[in-house]
Amino acid sequence: MLNNVKVVLVGTSHSGNIGSAARAMKVMGLHNLVLVDPNCEVDEQALALAAGAADIAENATIVNTLNEAVADCSLVVGSSARSRTLEWPMLEPRECGQKFVQEGQTSPVALVFGRERTGLTNEELQICHYHVCIPANPEYSSLNLAMAVQTLSYEIRMAYLDREQSQYTEEPQPEYPRHKELDLFFEHLNKVAVDTQFISQDQPGKVMNKLRRLFNRARPEAQELNILRGILSAIEKKISDK
Repeated sequence: MLNNVKVVLVGTSHSGNIGSAARAMKVMGLHNLVLVDPNCEVDEQALALAAGAADIAENATIVNTLNEAVADCSLVVGSSARSRTLEWPMLEPRECGQKFVQEGQTSPVALVFGRERTGLTNEELQICHYHVCIPANPEYSSLNLAMAVQTLSYEIRMAYLDREQSQYTEEPQPEYPRHKELDLFFEHLNKVAVDTQFISQDQPGKVMNKLRRLFNRARPEAQELNILRGILSAIEKKISDK
């Protein structure tokens, strides 16, 4: 299950942070590191700070966009401070670990961390199903990137060990759509909403953001998403027949 967990670092600017994050991951049994549009290379400093986890840093997958990094993932959680401007479903770190262990049994899952100084953009945060906030001391909540990776990786490992030691029969887990499939659904929904004049073609963003939040919160299963796509296709057919 731990092999299905991706740790995704977006726009990292200091190579040492890549090495430190790799070390934090390996201590907790995670190995799958993805770098999105990094502003540095995996250099000697990165390998030095990785210590015995240099293999994770050296084998990191490098992609251009967050969409590429999570295309095959059924669950995407972004590390973020609580925001008043972007309302999104929030998880506590412990809940995050439990969700990753549940859904990581059957498909890839991604834990996303933003830039050292500015974090994730609103657009990137909207790609995530949930946001997770580490409840640090409000008087001094400054966590560096490796600390955040270590804290959330620890919660994933603890949830994994709890599950391994459990005597109870596992309940079958529903199959959730991958991020790429969900993205295609949102494109389809936007097209039908514009074609039926439900939303204006000039300003679709606000309504679609709310719809994206609604469906991310509802977490439709793969079969349910296929039903929704079927409804949209039926609407398109009805429009074209007129």
